[in-house]
Formats: sequence, structure tokens, C-alpha cells
Amino acid sequence: MSKFYTGVFALSCLVLCATVAKPQVPAYSAANKTVKVYTTAKGTDYRLTQTETLKFTDKPQPLETEICVFVDPAKTFQTILGIGSALTDASAETFYKLPKAVQKEFLTAFYDREKGIGYTLARTNIQSCDFSSDSYSYVAAQDAALKSFSISHDMKYRVPFIKEAIAAAGGKLTLFASPWSPPAWMKDNNDVLHGGKLKPEYMQSWANFFVKFINAYQKQGIPVWGVTVQNEPMAKQKWESCVFTAEDERDFIKKYLGPTLSKSNVAATKLIAWDHNRDLVYQQASTMLEDKDAAGYIWGIGYHWYETWTGSAMQFDNVRRVADAFPDKHLLFTEGCIERFDMARVNDWALGEKYGQSIIHDFNNGTVGWTDWNILLDEQGGPNHVGNYCFAPVHADTQTGKLIYTNIYYYLGQFSKFIRPGDKRIVSSSNRDKLLTTAFKNALGKLTVVVMNSSDDKIAYNLIIKNKGTVVNSLPHSISTLIID
Repeated sequence: MSKFYTGVFALSCLVLCATVAKPQVPAYSAANKTVKVYTTAKGTDYRLTQTETLKFTDKPQPLETEICVFVDPAKTFQTILGIGSALTDASAETFYKLPKAVQKEFLTAFYDREKGIGYTLARTNIQSCDFSSDSYSYVAAQDAALKSFSISHDMKYRVPFIKEAIAAAGGKLTLFASPWSPPAWMKDNNDVLHGGKLKPEYMQSWANFFVKFINAYQKQGIPVWGVTVQNEPMAKQKWESCVFTAEDERDFIKKYLGPTLSKSNVAATKLIAWDHNRDLVYQQASTMLEDKDAAGYIWGIGYHWYETWTGSAMQFDNVRRVADAFPDKHLLFTEGCIERFDMARVNDWALGEKYGQSIIHDFNNGTVGWTDWNILLDEQGGPNHVGNYCFAPVHADTQTGKLIYTNIYYYLGQFSKFIRPGDKRIVSSSNRDKLLTTAFKNALGKLTVVVMNSSDDKIAYNLIIKNKGTVVNSLPHSISTLIID
């Protein structure tokens, strides 16, 4: 046999062997699968309560008049990082005003997967923010070499609080951190409040500051998975703030922060850009990610909801545009809460529904993780040193030592308890606008489908996977998580 034919024969064998060896993944079938339904609903006692157990039967082509939620496990999208809330100074201070038994109740409620809602993601502040009792810095004035750097302020409340949260979560909690402002003397307004910009001569010192912070926290047994460049960089606030245009942030990343992190002993730390609202997210992301030098350091884009959270004005499509244009980068919801705290509204059902609407749309548009703002606040919606009081999922009555659970807690739990790190989003489609839905699949093939009904109507719908279906009852103003196993 000639060398030519020998080579062709050998190549054919390799192709044939590779073809034969490739395992065939069987198509998903809902036959014999059980659906467990867990529900939180207005006007009922249902709070993450198992309300139904269903089985699939044969389901032919549905009629146009039938209400349906279609799930397709064969189509997978982003991998989930986690769901959680921020562990701020305010949360930590409030936590330590509670009796020990109530502290344990709180930690179980948020971090125990069986008895609570199983949080896996967290955020914290670098230096002070509005949800601190005062403004403070980790370094002395004019210390550009950062020789005086110390997190001694955080050691009283925040560090021990975060360590307790990590322990309650089973020893692992994905934590990222955000600065609200550099020290006043590094800024052109000489003030940690009211915006201002980082002076050029302190850019390297400020980049070094991030490394100091990460190392200091890790020395305390608190791994810092990631950092954002600047909280709300396009806002001049009455609290801690610092302005970075998209070009400013791009240049700071590629010339200072990116190289500094990559050359340090914490080079694995993820770098998250933007960390502000959905309205400008595409313009900001594209400015930074179209620059290959800056983009090389950026893990993903973080965003908030404050400019756009009211009603139909929530600009979810802007998030999808970033996902479509930059598929190699990640999207992370880094902060959201309902502002203007009023104790009279703690039982307002609309609080949780706003969360459900946002989380479903954000996941469906490519987000890998969702981070609420303060995990715990007091009966005033603080402490907050500038009077910017807000809602949290749980408030502590520091006079009675009791916890007040808003329905935000339960709406968040409908996701965090069941959707776990490593799960992949799959297709879930509703044919009626009264039902919002998103769905996920874990490595073992278990499906998690969330369906939210914010209407006044009780809706019976068909849950359909290919040619199998079952009828599920959606109560008025409810959210349900369907576990298919």
C-alpha cells in the first residue's frame, strides 16, 4: 500500500474511532419526573411552602387559548455564580445589637440551605459608605505610601460579622468588595463626599490600596473573590462618592489597577467594571471592553437598578445588549434595594414583586449573579450617616431584639434556596405576560423553574417539556419555584 493510501486509511480510522467513541447524550424526557412546587403568595400563609406535588403526562400541541410555560433543558446559557446580599457596616452594627439567639436565627435564615435560603454570594464596602455610622479611612492623611494602612475600624463589627456569615454558609461565601471613595486627600475636591475625582498623582497609590485591602481581609480569614473599580462612578452623591467617566475608568484599569492586581500576590482577584445603573451600562461597557488592554483585565460588568427600577422603565434590554456584544465577559447585578424606608410599608407586597421582576429579567438577559444591598438594617432603615434610609430583606427592631421579615426575603429565597452556583440557565418561555419565568439545570439534570404571577388573577397553566406536561396553579401575587427531579 502506498504511503498516500496508508495515511488516508490511518486518518479515516482516527475519524471513525473518534466518531464511535463520542458518547451520545440522551434527550431530556420529563416522563416519570416529579414536580415539587414551593410557593410564596400574598394573602396566604405560604412562605417558601411546598404547595403541590405533580407528575407529567402526555401533552399534545397546546391550543393558542391555553396558558403555558415551556421549558427546554437542551438549550443552556450562563453558569450561575450565586445570589446574596451586601454585608455592610450598617448590617454588622445592627447584627451585634441583637441577642445571641436572634443572631443565630438571622444567620440560619440567610445562610442555611435547608432551614433558610442558602445565600452563596456577598458584597462589602472598602472604607466607609453611606451605610456606615460615620466616614472613615484605612490610612492617615497624605500617606501615599500607605504605611499607615489598617482595617482596625472594621475589626469591631464588620470583620467578625462576615466571618460568622462565612461559617454559617458552610465555610465558603463568594465575596466581592467595592470602594465608595478614595481618601479625601487623594481627590480634587478634598472630600470623601460629594463626588470629586481621583487626582492623577494618586492613581498608583489608589491601585495599591486595593491590594492592601484584599491582603488585610484575607489575613483575617476572609477571601476576597473580586473587586469593583468604583461604586456608582457617574454619581455625585451627598455620601461617599467619586466620579469616573467611562474613559477615566478604562484608563485607570489598564494603566494602574489591572497591572497592579496582576503583578501582586492576589492576581486571581476578579475585576468588575461599571458598578452603576442599567441606563448607561452599554455605553460604559463598550468604552472599556472595546479597548483590548483594559478588557484583558476585566472579568465582567456590574450594574445597579436605581435610575430605572420603577415599573416598565426598568431597562433590562440594556443588559442583554452587553451580553450579546461581549459574550466572553460576565454580567453581575451588584446592588439594588428599595429606597425611602417607611416602617408602615414593611408588609407592602410590592416590595418583593419588584425583586422578582428584576431577578427573572436579569437572569434571562445573561446575569450570572444577583446581589441585594444591605442584608440587615434597623427599625429606621439604617444606620446611615447621611439619612439615606432604605429597605432590607429583614429589619431588626433593636428595642425588642426581634427580626421583621419583609416579603423581599421570601422572594429572594425563591431563587437563592434552589438555584445554586454551577447551575446553568435553560430556556423557559411564557405565552402570557402575566406570568414571568426563568429556569435552570444542575449538573445532575435536576431542573429549577421559577414562575411569578404579579396579577390579581389565579392562573392555571400548563408546564410543558417537549411532549409532556402538567397543570400548575399560580395564585394571585405569588412566586413559585418548581423542582423537577
